[in-house]
Amino acid sequence: MSVKKEGVGSATMPPINQPTVQPPALSNEAPIAVGSNSSNQQPVGQKVKNPASTQNSLLLSEVRDNMVIMSDGSFRAVVACKSINFDLMSSREREGVEFSYQNFLNSLNYPIQILIRSQRVDIGPYLDKLVAIRRSQDNMLLNVLMDDYINFIDVLSQEANIMDKSFFIAVPYFPNGDVSTLVSQGKGFFDKLFAPSKNEITKIDANTYAKAQAEIKNRVDGVIAGLYQVGVQSIQLSTKELGELYYNFYNPDTAVREPLVNFENLATTFVKKGVGEAPATNPWSNL
Repeated sequence: MSVKKEGVGSATMPPINQPTVQPPALSNEAPIAVGSNSSNQQPVGQKVKNPASTQNSLLLSEVRDNMVIMSDGSFRAVVACKSINFDLMSSREREGVEFSYQNFLNSLNYPIQILIRSQRVDIGPYLDKLVAIRRSQDNMLLNVLMDDYINFIDVLSQEANIMDKSFFIAVPYFPNGDVSTLVSQGKGFFDKLFAPSKNEITKIDANTYAKAQAEIKNRVDGVIAGLYQVGVQSIQLSTKELGELYYNFYNPDTAVREPLVNFENLATTFVKKGVGEAPATNPWSNL
């Protein structure tokens, strides 16, 4: 188990750009190809055209079914946790929390990553809400008081960084086994760190994917139940929430000004490549 602050990379949950979310298309006859770009698959062993691109530096393939699929064929799930006020507890309550947390760690037979992230809070929407309330207020005295309060909050947000902390637990699953994967990851750490990244492409069949889904669900349920015994409420992040999390990690400044929207509410035209060849037509037939 490792504790990572924001900005420190990890093999357990690497930050990424906005991921590509694709619906699962599983069948028992043909395996599914998992890669950074499923529409342009490269055969295994073929050289990548641009190994220095940003896309090839990512250790992630795609996000689907509330899971992150890595380029090496492993899986990740992320659990968001609420904090508890440990300082206001009595000595007996603190002992109970410590023993429950110890039992939770001892019950794990797989590695996890505990992530504590600090992020600047955007006060803009709150100020816009206050301005709307002030315009609908008829009392002159309340309008003056609200103007002073809005100016105070605006100046405070500019002079001080108002931060918000978020807590996450990354739950991994390695189809080849957790112990062997950790040993291989520990060998040649600095060689892998400074070596040029390679965009690996892995094929995952339907049985392996279904087994990974079941195993991830069991592990996430165990983590949530263990945290509940400690007094911490937690929930697994959905596919859209995972995309927002990684988008905020890789774009901390841009995410404040341009947050991700709900893709279901977008109405735009797109061109889809057809199957097969276009039929040959005579351009003089319509004359």
